[in-house]
Amino acid sequence: MVVSDPAVISDQRFPLVCVVPGTGTPGEGLLYPSLTPGQSGLVKKSYALIDQLRSVDKRRIRRVFGEITREEITMIDEGLAVFLGLSGRLEVPVQ
Repeated sequence: MVVSDPAVISDQRFPLVCVVPGTGTPGEGLLYPSLTPGQSGLVKKSYALIDQLRSVDKRRIRRVFGEITREEITMIDEGLAVFLGLSGRLEVPVQ
Protein backbone atom coordinates (compact mmCIF):
# COMPACT_ATOMS: atom_id res chain seq x y z
CA MET A 1 0.00 0.00 0.00
CA VAL A 2 1.32 3.43 -0.93
CA VAL A 3 1.28 5.61 2.18
CA SER A 4 2.97 8.75 0.84
CA ASP A 5 1.12 12.04 0.83
CA PRO A 6 -0.79 12.63 -2.44
CA ALA A 7 1.18 15.85 -2.95
CA VAL A 8 4.42 13.84 -2.91
CA ILE A 9 2.99 11.20 -5.23
CA SER A 10 1.95 13.75 -7.84
CA ASP A 11 5.10 15.91 -7.68
CA GLN A 12 7.69 14.81 -10.25
CA ARG A 13 10.51 16.29 -8.14
CA PHE A 14 10.10 13.36 -5.74
CA PRO A 15 11.02 10.07 -7.45
CA LEU A 16 10.14 7.82 -4.50
CA VAL A 17 7.00 6.89 -2.57
CA CYS A 18 6.68 5.05 0.73
CA VAL A 19 4.90 1.73 0.73
CA VAL A 20 3.74 -0.69 3.39
CA PRO A 21 3.92 -4.25 2.06
CA GLY A 22 1.27 -6.83 2.81
CA THR A 23 1.26 -10.55 3.55
CA GLY A 24 -1.20 -13.38 4.00
CA THR A 25 0.59 -14.51 7.16
CA PRO A 26 -1.27 -13.32 10.27
CA GLY A 27 0.47 -10.81 12.47
CA GLU A 28 -0.44 -9.60 15.92
CA GLY A 29 -0.45 -6.10 17.30
CA LEU A 30 -0.66 -2.54 16.13
CA LEU A 31 2.04 -2.95 13.47
CA TYR A 32 0.13 -5.69 11.61
CA PRO A 33 -3.44 -4.51 10.95
CA SER A 34 -5.69 -6.86 9.00
CA LEU A 35 -6.92 -5.99 5.52
CA THR A 36 -10.08 -7.33 3.95
CA PRO A 37 -10.36 -8.74 0.41
CA GLY A 38 -12.64 -7.18 -2.15
CA GLN A 39 -12.54 -3.47 -2.98
CA SER A 40 -8.89 -3.40 -1.93
CA GLY A 41 -7.92 -5.70 -4.78
CA LEU A 42 -6.82 -8.35 -2.31
CA VAL A 43 -8.09 -11.88 -2.95
CA LYS A 44 -7.75 -13.11 0.65
CA LYS A 45 -7.49 -11.67 4.15
CA SER A 46 -4.10 -10.01 4.45
CA TYR A 47 -2.02 -8.05 6.93
CA ALA A 48 -0.05 -4.83 6.53
CA LEU A 49 3.60 -5.06 7.55
CA ILE A 50 4.12 -1.59 8.97
CA ASP A 51 7.50 -2.51 10.41
CA GLN A 52 8.71 -3.15 6.84
CA LEU A 53 7.97 0.38 5.58
CA ARG A 54 10.13 1.14 2.55
CA SER A 55 10.63 3.59 -0.29
CA VAL A 56 10.25 2.51 -3.91
CA ASP A 57 10.75 4.30 -7.19
CA LYS A 58 7.46 5.55 -8.63
CA ARG A 59 8.31 3.85 -11.93
CA ARG A 60 7.94 0.46 -10.21
CA ILE A 61 4.27 1.14 -9.53
CA ARG A 62 2.41 -0.02 -12.61
CA ARG A 63 -1.25 0.19 -11.62
CA VAL A 64 -3.74 0.61 -8.79
CA PHE A 65 -5.26 -2.67 -7.64
CA GLY A 66 -7.90 -1.20 -5.35
CA GLU A 67 -8.50 0.93 -2.31
CA ILE A 68 -8.54 -0.04 1.34
CA THR A 69 -11.31 1.09 3.67
CA ARG A 70 -11.19 4.25 5.81
CA GLU A 71 -10.95 2.02 8.93
CA GLU A 72 -7.95 0.20 7.48
CA ILE A 73 -6.29 3.50 6.58
CA THR A 74 -6.81 4.70 10.15
CA MET A 75 -5.27 1.49 11.54
CA ILE A 76 -2.25 1.88 9.25
CA ASP A 77 -1.90 5.56 10.19
CA GLU A 78 -1.94 4.64 13.89
CA GLY A 79 0.63 1.91 13.36
CA LEU A 80 2.88 4.24 11.37
CA ALA A 81 2.64 6.90 14.08
CA VAL A 82 3.80 4.39 16.69
CA PHE A 83 6.48 2.85 14.46
CA LEU A 84 7.92 6.26 13.51
CA GLY A 85 7.67 7.71 17.02
CA LEU A 86 5.02 10.25 16.05
CA SER A 87 2.41 9.23 18.62
CA GLY A 88 1.11 12.28 20.40
CA ARG A 89 2.42 14.56 17.65
CA LEU A 90 -0.08 13.48 15.02
CA GLU A 91 -3.59 14.73 14.86
CA VAL A 92 -5.73 12.73 12.46
CA PRO A 93 -8.40 14.96 10.85
CA VAL A 94 -11.97 13.83 11.46
CA GLN A 95 -13.90 13.10 8.28
